[in-house]
Amino acid sequence: MITGVINGEFEPIIPLFIHRSDGKVFTQYAIVDTGFNGWLSLPPDLIAQLNLTWKRRGRAILGDGSECVFDVYEAVVVWDGTLATIPVDEADSEPLVGMSLMEGYQLTMQVFEGGQVELRKVGTV
Repeated sequence: MITGVINGEFEPIIPLFIHRSDGKVFTQYAIVDTGFNGWLSLPPDLIAQLNLTWKRRGRAILGDGSECVFDVYEAVVVWDGTLATIPVDEADSEPLVGMSLMEGYQLTMQVFEGGQVELRKVGTV
C-alpha cells in the first residue's frame, strides 16, 4: 500500500522513490492527478538533477483543447515496494502521478487538510 496526505491546497500528495542515474534513491513528493492518463510528469530541472534517459517526443491534448509536444524520459521508481521502469513526461508543473502508474490500484482519500491518501493494490487486503 502507498500512503500520502491531503495538503493545505486540497491536493493528494504521495511520496515517490526515484532511482537516479548513479543508483541513489531520490524521494520526491507528487500530486495524484486523476485527470492525467500518463505515468508520471516531472519538471525539467528535476529530470536534469536525476539525469534521466531521454527516450522520445510525446504529444498530448491538454484540458483546454490545445496540443502540447514534450520530451519523454525513462525512470526507475519504487512503486509499492517493487522496482518499475516507467516513462516520465517533462512538464513545467509540479510532479504529477497519473492514472497509468495507478492502474490496478484503488485510490481512497479523506478530503480535508491532513486527510489520508491510500493507494491499495486491488485484490489485496
